[in-house]
Order: sequence, then C-alpha cells, then structure tokens
Amino acid sequence: MKSLSLALAATFALVPAPADATTVSTVASKIDVPWAVAFLPDRTALVTERNTGRVLSVKGRTVREVAKIPGVQAGGEGGLLGIAVSPRYTADRYVFVYYTTEHDNRVARLRIGGAPEPVVTGIPAGGYQIGGRIAFGPDGHLYLGTGDVTNGDDAQNPASLAGKILRVTTEGKPAPGNPVPGSPVYSLGHRNVQGFTWDAKGRMYASELGQQEFDEVNRILPGRNYGWPVCEGRCGNAKFTDPLVTWTVDKASPSGMAFYRNSLYVTALRGERVWKVPVKSDGTLGKPASAFTGNGRLRDAVATPDGKLWLTTSNRDGNGAGEPGPNDDRVLATSG
Repeated sequence: MKSLSLALAATFALVPAPADATTVSTVASKIDVPWAVAFLPDRTALVTERNTGRVLSVKGRTVREVAKIPGVQAGGEGGLLGIAVSPRYTADRYVFVYYTTEHDNRVARLRIGGAPEPVVTGIPAGGYQIGGRIAFGPDGHLYLGTGDVTNGDDAQNPASLAGKILRVTTEGKPAPGNPVPGSPVYSLGHRNVQGFTWDAKGRMYASELGQQEFDEVNRILPGRNYGWPVCEGRCGNAKFTDPLVTWTVDKASPSGMAFYRNSLYVTALRGERVWKVPVKSDGTLGKPASAFTGNGRLRDAVATPDGKLWLTTSNRDGNGAGEPGPNDDRVLATSG
C-alpha cells in the first residue's frame, strides 16, 4: 500500500474545518435504522428501514408503512438498504430496492402494494462491507454500489459482482455501453461503495469506506480500476485511478452523498458530520468543510424536490459507536 506518510500529505482532514453554516430540523423520528431515501414524483419520500425490511412513506409529518420486503435478512451491515425510483415512474410505477437475503444481496423492483421481482441476484453476501447504494443516473440506467464482503481479491476479479459499481437496465441486464459488453461491471477495485451522485454536468462521484487508513471520494469513469486492495487512499500507480479526496477513517467512514448547490455533501458515520466538498467547473474538488455536526452518525444525504437537503441518522445501527437519543433514528431536513 501507499505509505502512510505520503498519503497524509494530501489528506484534507488535517485542515481545521469551519463551523456549521446551517441547522437541521426533524422530519421523522423513531425510525429503525433509516438507510436510504428516494422521492416519488409527487414529492412523497420513501425511506428504507434496514432492520425491519419496511419501506416507509413520509409526506409532511405523516409516516406510514407502504411495503415490507419478504426475505430480508438483517444482521451485521445487511438488511434493507438502498432505494431508487424509476425515472419513468409515472408510466411504469416501479421502485427498486437493494437488500440482503439468506444467500445473497440483490436488487428487486416492485410497485407499491405488489410483490418484489428480483432483477439482479447473486451479489455476494456477508456480514460486512456489502455496499448497498442504488440510484438512477442521468442516462436512465440503474447503478449499484457493492462491497468486497471482506474478500479484497474479489474487488479485482472482473467476474465477481463484489467490490464494484454495476450499471444495469431496469430489467437488471447489463446496460448498453458498459466497458465490457455483456457485463454489468462499470468500475472495479472498490472496497465498500455506499454513496454516489452526479453533478450538474453529469459527472459521477462515489464515496468509499477505507479499512484502517483512508476513506475516499472518487470521480467514477467507466472501466477504471480504483485500486483496492492494492491501494487504500492514493496509490500513485498508473494502473489505478486515485481518489480526489481522502480522509483518515476516524474523520469520515462515508456513506450516502448528494450533489446540492454546487457541492458534494458526504455523510460520515464515524466522523458524525457531513463533509461539504465544492465541485469545481472542471470536475475537480475543493477543500472539504465540516457541517451538520451534533446529530451523531449520519447515513444518507439526498437533495429534495423542494430544494432542501435531507439527512438520515444511524445511531441505532448496532455497531457500538452510536449514542442514540430518545427520538433516534431520525430523518432531518436542512434549513438552507
């Protein structure tokens, strides 16, 4: 791996962070580990509960169960994780979810009130490092972030679905234009991708949890190899693509991320904050600043249809690090 001393020279977390610029309010409380948020066209939010397998709708201050995914196996970092709404929802009514079963991690699509239909199966399962983020890109295809499930060699194996970003159609087939025809793999060499987003120019960025040294934000390009497990943080090896931003793991442990007001907002679990990272016109990133501290572990960030930023806390996720309050876990909305 890259030596610790060399990588630290480019690690932004060593720079003192400014104070928070805005505050948050609680939209919903006492939710069982809210992992991901997505919005329907009518601005109703859908929130996944990791441990129960439930999908909740949040509209105004009303929270109700709208689906329960059968076969969800919660344990370790597994359970009901990512959620995405079809870009053609008004026509097809599909919602997509990523979840853990007894045998694998998988993606299914469903219509609210109907049974899930698996579209991607066989993503390796295990207790930890299982990814789980899904989102539709500007191209209308579905992107999946997977983890290496503690087997780093799989991240470098193009035949494995572990340690990858995958790109598929709404039927779960490899999307046209993927780097290798017939393969769902879009990029490889990832340890644990739990967040990604696109900026106003359609450029893709992903957050990645490191092991012991460095967490990352990467600019994702098709066919690129991001180095894990050979590299953690910057590698300086022409075979691999280096991250744009790194943090020491105690400052981040990043999960969800959103593009909002010309910056990436990256939630931090161990870091218990959001890292606001300006996006420059050329796609490079500016110096991260700390924001929205004081809410404990933060899992997801999503830009809302009405121009706000929502966050979810993860203080009851069972890893021993959270200090839950009486109303955790919560969905939060920023004030501006």
